Amino acid sequence: MTTSSTPCPKPQPQLLNAQNPLREPRLVTSPISQSLRAKSSTPDVQDISETISNLNVTIASRVKARPIPKGKTSPKGKKTKKMDVKQRDVKTIPSRGSGGIPDASPQYLANTEGFAQPLQIPQNLLVVIDLNGTILFRPNRKNPHKFVARPHAVRFLQYCIDTFNVVIWSSARPENVNAMIDSILSAPLKQKCVAIWGRDRFKLTTADYNMRVQCYKRLNTIWSDPGIARSHPEFHSGARWNQSNTVLVDDSVEKGRSEPYNIIPLPEYFGDENERSDILPQVHDYLNQLSLHSNVSAYMRSYPFMAQAAAQGPPPGFTPVRGM
Repeated sequence: MTTSSTPCPKPQPQLLNAQNPLREPRLVTSPISQSLRAKSSTPDVQDISETISNLNVTIASRVKARPIPKGKTSPKGKKTKKMDVKQRDVKTIPSRGSGGIPDASPQYLANTEGFAQPLQIPQNLLVVIDLNGTILFRPNRKNPHKFVARPHAVRFLQYCIDTFNVVIWSSARPENVNAMIDSILSAPLKQKCVAIWGRDRFKLTTADYNMRVQCYKRLNTIWSDPGIARSHPEFHSGARWNQSNTVLVDDSVEKGRSEPYNIIPLPEYFGDENERSDILPQVHDYLNQLSLHSNVSAYMRSYPFMAQAAAQGPPPGFTPVRGM
């Protein structure tokens, strides 16, 4: 996306419990935790015959447990259920040429140990938002136009884009990312995004790009991009995006491994249109709270986002918004 050197001022985030149209019907206030939570023995084999017997049992059990692709039939001729989503999403480790597995730098960790000074005026936030598993569920990756939006997804995206500075970053191929964005965002909202990134922005080798490897969203890649840097409303005064003002919203904690205290980890979404957790309204409130602190990574280290209400559902009397 092309970003103007003099971006228009954004409306300031509404404070928690403020009266505004976005919160009709009432959304849930984010529950935030006060602390971060994060010999097998081999039976003796008596003889060779017992060893062979054990191997046969093991092989038989593995063959029986192996998922049969969709459309195939079992040996008895009965149709089987398609492969479980979790099994389908198994990823391999990225190669060294793709950066391997990152870790948080000592400097980054040192900066998270500071005090997050409360602010009277909300600071500018850069919010990096994932797509599949976070905002929507795409059952068939070969058909990016077919997806199920998470409850409140459109309203959440509109609020974030109107209030903060938003980058959409997905590990899907760019053409699929654009297809999903065109289906869920209006053209004006899409234009207001700071950037829309896909798989080509992970600095993967050609081999890894075409494989199902674990992708890591290194926020330094975001911060060092000239176009994104210029999107800061106070860029010409020397302000820059960094760990004190950037938030990653993703369903994979592993993707945020290089900056573990800048991620809001969400439960992965699998397409339940009647999801009762109200996750996105909770993220809405938590982002507002983060904007009122000088160092979001220090605040998030002390008070990480914990979707405790996910298993409890919405509060009594809450009526979810349909058709989003």
